[in-house]
Amino acid sequence: MSADIHIRTDAQAGRITLTRPQALNALTYDMAMAIDQALQDWATDDDIRLVVIDAEGTRAFCSGGDIQDLYDKGRAGDFAYGQAFWRDEYRLNDRLAEFPKPIISLMQGFTMGGGVGIGCHASHRVVGDSSQIAMPECGIGLVPDVGGSLLLARAPGRLGDYLGLSAARMGPGDAIHAGFADHYLPEAEWPALVATLIETGDAGAVARAAQPAPASDLAAKQAVIDRLFDSGDLPSIAVSCDAERDDLAVGIRKALLRNSPLSMACTLKMLGNLRESHADLRAALTLEYRFTARAMEHGDFLEGIRAQIIERDRKPRWKHALISVPEAAVERMLAPLGAQELSF
Repeated sequence: MSADIHIRTDAQAGRITLTRPQALNALTYDMAMAIDQALQDWATDDDIRLVVIDAEGTRAFCSGGDIQDLYDKGRAGDFAYGQAFWRDEYRLNDRLAEFPKPIISLMQGFTMGGGVGIGCHASHRVVGDSSQIAMPECGIGLVPDVGGSLLLARAPGRLGDYLGLSAARMGPGDAIHAGFADHYLPEAEWPALVATLIETGDAGAVARAAQPAPASDLAAKQAVIDRLFDSGDLPSIAVSCDAERDDLAVGIRKALLRNSPLSMACTLKMLGNLRESHADLRAALTLEYRFTARAMEHGDFLEGIRAQIIERDRKPRWKHALISVPEAAVERMLAPLGAQELSF
C-alpha cells in the first residue's frame, strides 16, 4: 500500500486515513484507487458496519488532487492520462455517495477540489473550527468537479454560482448552510467520536456528539449574492458587481478577473442545467467529465496550472475575455462525448 494512505479495519469500522500532511494530503491517483478498492471490499463484509475517513495533520483534510502528473503529461501531449484520472476519480465519487453503509468524514483545515469529492459525498460529514471548504477549479481552468457541481447546484439560492465562480472558502457554519457538511464538532472531540464509532459501529453517534454550528456568514449575505448572480450570465454578473461596489461585490469582481472566463461560463451553464433537470450525482459527474476530458486540449487547464502553480506568475493567458466567451465555445466543452462518455 502507498505510504500516502493508511487503510485498515478496526473492530466494526473500515478506516481510511490520508497520510500526506506535508502535501496537504493532496490526492494522487494511487490513493484514489486504494480507497475505491477498500470500499469494494467492505461493501459486502458483514464485519464492517461503517467507514471512517480522516487525515493526518492539522492544516488539511485534502487540499485537492495532485495535479503535477496531469500537467506534465498534458504538456507532453498525453491527454489520455488526465481523462483516465478524472474518469476513475469520478467513479470513486459515485461509489462514496452510493455506498450501502454509513461513511463518516472528518474534514479539518482545507478541503478543496478533489478533497470535496472524498469528504463531501459521505453520509455523515463532520466539520470543526479550522474547516475551510472550497471549489477553486475555475482559477486553474477547470470547472467544479468530483460531484461538486451537484452540491453547488443544490445550495440555497444562487450561493452555488457564487462559490463556484469566486472560490470563496466556507467555514464550518457556511459549509453546513451550503450543503457541503452535516455536523459541527470541535476537533479536540474527534478522537473520542472515532473511538465510539469503532467500538459500537453506530453512525448515530455522530449526531449525538454534534454541537450547534457557528453562524454562517454566507447565510447573512444570501440576499445580496442572489441579486448579484440572478442573471446566470457571466457578463451580467460582472456588471452587477460593478454597480454594487460594496466589499462583497468588489471581491467577486476581483475573482471574475482572476479566473478562466471559459471555465466560469461553463460552470454557470452546468449549474443551471443541473438545477433545471433536478439531476442526480451521476448526471452531474457525466457533465463534469465532458468538460475535464477536453480541458487539457481545448480548455485553459494547462495555462491555468502554469500560471498559478508551476511558474506562479499569476498572469494566465486565458483563451477568452471575461465579457466575450462565445456560447459555441461553452457548448463544445459540454457536448456529449459519444463512445467516450463517462460510464459507471
